[in-house]
Amino acid sequence: MKRHIITLLVLSCLSFNATADDIQLQKNHPDRYVVIKGDTLWGISGKFLRDPWLWPKIWKMNRAEIKNPHWIYPGDVIVLDTSNGAPQLKLLHETITLEPGVREEPLDKEAIYSIAPNVIGPFLSQPLLIENGKLDNAPRIIAGPDNHVILSPGSRVYVNDIKEGEGLHWSIYRPGEQLTDPDTKEALGTEAIYLGDANISRYGAPATAEIVRAKEEIFTKDRLVVAPDEFKSSFVPHAPDTQINGRIMRIYGGVAEGGPNTVVSINRGKRDGLEEGHVLAISRYGRVIKDPEYKEAKDAKKEDTSSSLEPGQVKLPDERVGLLMIFRTFDRVSYGLIMSTTDAVYTLDSVQTP
Repeated sequence: MKRHIITLLVLSCLSFNATADDIQLQKNHPDRYVVIKGDTLWGISGKFLRDPWLWPKIWKMNRAEIKNPHWIYPGDVIVLDTSNGAPQLKLLHETITLEPGVREEPLDKEAIYSIAPNVIGPFLSQPLLIENGKLDNAPRIIAGPDNHVILSPGSRVYVNDIKEGEGLHWSIYRPGEQLTDPDTKEALGTEAIYLGDANISRYGAPATAEIVRAKEEIFTKDRLVVAPDEFKSSFVPHAPDTQINGRIMRIYGGVAEGGPNTVVSINRGKRDGLEEGHVLAISRYGRVIKDPEYKEAKDAKKEDTSSSLEPGQVKLPDERVGLLMIFRTFDRVSYGLIMSTTDAVYTLDSVQTP
């Protein structure tokens, strides 16, 4: 006879007194929460914690657990236990016992995501940034069927050179806008415009391929990049271990200003220590003004030669306006999703370790 059992997984204990300055619970936090379909890890974190990115601390996660978290599924129960004066979270999994030693888990359950997949999906499934010059040397479409100008799904196309072993599934791109560091003015790479997908049917020079998907019109001279492996879509929100300081370079979605669930790119990446799941504070970048009562002769001796400001200029403090979570990283550029704001977010706003 089948019977339900509850498997109690006590993941960690939190010494509340020792970390009271770091971790604050929500005033109206629940004592227990049943995970439902559509929940995100960020949303659940926010039900218990004022600062959702401190989630790993309350679970005492190590680096390996942050990068490869335990899955949380709809139907799981998260319990906050304060009976010992030191709050701890407990995760309850409900399973079914078929016979001693054998348990049945529902196969149709899908683990919850860290952030909404419908918002970041397109940014996860296709490469966004092409390193400088890389697309110039990528395989290119040299002809279509019967000299067709516009190539559509089902069309056979010819590619200048793809050798066997270089991949079967390819994505089609053309160069887009260049991303430039707002501080150094250095080119960080070129954002590629995703056009569609093609499968190779014959390798060689030229190779033969079939277009299997077209998001936009495809032409000869468009470039092919081997389709990426599946990208990581579940990670734990957490603060960087080091101080990160960067700027927002671009806001996506055809809007002039960003708000919650808006994707942005920043001028920091893997090389700077950023990884998927890192949470950064967004601040209005303090503008530089001229001191209205600056007197050059009087203040000349106090001038700081190490500063990039001109005499009499003052940079106003940055003002915090929101939070973003990094979900995709390249060497020098990362893409993040704005999670919360108290004001509109603009390009050139600064980001830093919260």
